[in-house]
Amino acid sequence: MKVKQSVTDSLAQAVSSLSKHADATWQFGRGIEKESLRIDREGNLAQTPHPPALGSALSHPQITTDFSEALLELITGVHYRIDDTLGELYKIHQYVYHVLDKQDEILWTQSMPCVLNKDEGIPLAEYGSSNVAKMKHTYRMGLGHRYGRPMQAIAGIHYNWSVPAALWDQLIQDEGYTGDRQAFITDRYLGLIRNFRRYSWLLYLVTGASPAICRSFLDGAPHNLDQMGQGTLFAEHGTSLRMGDLGYTSDAQSSLEINYNDLPNYIATLKQGLTTKVDEYADIGVKVNGQYKQLSDAILQIENEFYSPVRPKRVAQSGETPIKALASRGIEYIEVRCVDLNPFNAIGIDRLQAHFIDAFLLFCLLEPSALETTESINESANNTQLVVNQGRAESLTLNDQGQARSVTEWANALCDQIASVATLFDQAEDTDQFSLAVQAGRAVINSPTNLPAAKVLQGIQASNDSFSAYAMASARDTAEFFRQAPPSAEEIAEFEEKAVASIDKQREIEASDTISFDEYLANYYEQYNAY
Repeated sequence: MKVKQSVTDSLAQAVSSLSKHADATWQFGRGIEKESLRIDREGNLAQTPHPPALGSALSHPQITTDFSEALLELITGVHYRIDDTLGELYKIHQYVYHVLDKQDEILWTQSMPCVLNKDEGIPLAEYGSSNVAKMKHTYRMGLGHRYGRPMQAIAGIHYNWSVPAALWDQLIQDEGYTGDRQAFITDRYLGLIRNFRRYSWLLYLVTGASPAICRSFLDGAPHNLDQMGQGTLFAEHGTSLRMGDLGYTSDAQSSLEINYNDLPNYIATLKQGLTTKVDEYADIGVKVNGQYKQLSDAILQIENEFYSPVRPKRVAQSGETPIKALASRGIEYIEVRCVDLNPFNAIGIDRLQAHFIDAFLLFCLLEPSALETTESINESANNTQLVVNQGRAESLTLNDQGQARSVTEWANALCDQIASVATLFDQAEDTDQFSLAVQAGRAVINSPTNLPAAKVLQGIQASNDSFSAYAMASARDTAEFFRQAPPSAEEIAEFEEKAVASIDKQREIEASDTISFDEYLANYYEQYNAY
């Protein structure tokens, strides 16, 4: 089945017009957040606190924690070249491995976690005694009570992406728009997100690298996976179990039909999740015997609890809710949250993947984007789950506006369109890397045994059918790689200075508190009453 001619023409017209203006002023912002579990040299989840040499998890600009003390999150700044973003991520890894080597720890290189000892073996992240630190810790405690801690030990790549002012100006000019500039930007970001939700299954196919898990992750819970050896469960044709029913799921959130047709509707629906009580969560309790067990008993404690593969974002001011930031100043960038860790790359993501993601996102921006309906949302969600669980099956068909379509044929058709958009990046950055990345993506789509998920399963089979043994070998190899490529003395000194500065900053935050945590939390939630 071919893509509708009118849609193809519209994309082609946009590419043709923009090709006249694609130049060095097109500086797309890219930032990466990469999660990784700390483990000991035997493959057990680290039970040690966040290493002091890495600074304060509350206030360090590059090194923090996510759900657990053992779940590191490494954060780059915003850069305008992919190599600069990846280069910073590499330097952060060098220093982290330098520190961890001294305490006989390394990083797990898979998205799905190592052998876990139930909830009690997964320590919650600690951020100090300030109100903001208590809120971060209490939120994580609530997640553990609601979903179990193992689910929160899953790791991935978050790819933050912003469109340059020069491109916005050109789009506004080409479309003859005369209204508010930020309204235009917000509307187009929402269109991007709608297309992303329709086509994100392509990213799961190309970047998915979590087709198997350690049996301990499920702890005896029912499943539909196959068994390999004694300790490994897997999906024969799966791509990214992390993004399926075994990963970030919530029955309570299924009642929220959040669409991205306009910002007020998105905010209103999200607010519904923040204010609608759930009996199951009420049974947990919020503050019990003077101790908080969660921030609230609503569907969502805070906006971040809404599990979505992509989020509209705006940098919030201190103490400001994400909803208020978006409502006040519109969308500033998007956060892609569906990319698995690449276990074949030392920093979890390679240049080809980053270039492919860039081209895919620009395609989603320029492709005409229909408004979402209940039917289209369900169709997209079903397609996603099919690719997550069966994406490498040659016979798999997806649903394209009610019509069955071969996943391979549709993926190739999308690559045709993405390839046309990649030329804009190549022209703007004087390179051929974006087009080459799309070619590489198409190559693995047409040779499924070379997809990352397939290579992971091949590696597990070569390791006596043991996910843990395979993953541990990968972790040790990566640790040895960084041991042979340590940071320079100057880089070590720079990171040490940042660590000290972050600890000082945490102390300043703690000393500045003038109200109780109860008051702080009440003030925070009061902001939702305005929207």
